[in-house]
Amino acid sequence: MTIIRRSGAVAALLLTTGLVQAAGDADRGATIVMQGDGQGGAPCLACHGTDGAGNDAAGFPRLAGLDAGYLAAQLRDYRDGRRNSPVMAPNAAHLSDQQIADVAAYYALQTTRLMPAEQPADLLVRGEKLVKQGDWDNYIVPCESCHGTGAQGVGATFPALSGQHPTYLRQQLEAWKNGTRSNDPNQLMLAIAARLSDEQIQAVSAYLSQQPTQGSKP
Repeated sequence: MTIIRRSGAVAALLLTTGLVQAAGDADRGATIVMQGDGQGGAPCLACHGTDGAGNDAAGFPRLAGLDAGYLAAQLRDYRDGRRNSPVMAPNAAHLSDQQIADVAAYYALQTTRLMPAEQPADLLVRGEKLVKQGDWDNYIVPCESCHGTGAQGVGATFPALSGQHPTYLRQQLEAWKNGTRSNDPNQLMLAIAARLSDEQIQAVSAYLSQQPTQGSKP
């Protein structure tokens, strides 16, 4: 009986701390993606497309193939005010945890054709060095040290950066640098981005946009 009570207490603690997340249903997520949530939230496809390709010119990120746990965490942060966006906040405002899990499950399963814009060769060289080697003279660690080999992502905490649109990457690095985004674990990105120059932000964003990703077709 003691074991049962302890198990129940642990389960209650996990539920109250949000560590137990609802399993997502991609089919239900597809309905929200294509039709909206029925409470005023726009269909996700309006900005991100049914395949999660996003839109570089508009700054809408690629969602295809990203970890479902990461996508769900970001949607909850938009909904609950931990991450700011005049576009996403009203569209996430009425989503339940289950709906968020469903949308995340849907986009995690998608693939999209990778067609990155050409970037100057010297910019790509500088970006590759930052991604793979960092800039230790300025206490900037390599992107791969957290985001994994090839910046393919590590679980729900460190998202895949490879194949992401350069405009979105640049916007987010700038947001961390100026403190308008702060929903990263232990404020790791706040500390790193604060040390990046504008030229380094441009270089790393350009390089990462050229790399293949699990959510892309060749």
